[in-house]
Amino acid sequence: QVQLVESGGGLVQAGGSLRLSCAASGRAFSMYTMGWFRQAPGKEREFVAAIRWSDGATYYADSVQGRFTISRDNAKNTVYLQMNSLKPEDTAVYHCAADPFGNSRTIETQSKYAYWGQGTQVTVSS
Repeated sequence: QVQLVESGGGLVQAGGSLRLSCAASGRAFSMYTMGWFRQAPGKEREFVAAIRWSDGATYYADSVQGRFTISRDNAKNTVYLQMNSLKPEDTAVYHCAADPFGNSRTIETQSKYAYWGQGTQVTVSS
């Protein structure tokens, strides 16, 4: 069983930055593809970014490409999401998720992620 705990959310003005962290329990963290997803009020949860376990390849939704950066520190069992140039439409609850041995074909597929964190709120004011 893997537990994921997000932190770093908060209230920020448009154009500002936040860095989210997701700490994972367990010893197999390096074998998990890690993803970030978000859910805005009244909307379905959507893919934001992911980092593949095997080679560190990164993937982004078009809406965040060039503004967000996902990274991981396997020694700390932590994945990060650096969010720059934030917009009001980035307001959502952000969840991290873990997909054991996940590959790029399914990296945006929520059902492939076996473990989820409880989420952290990000609010961007205009």
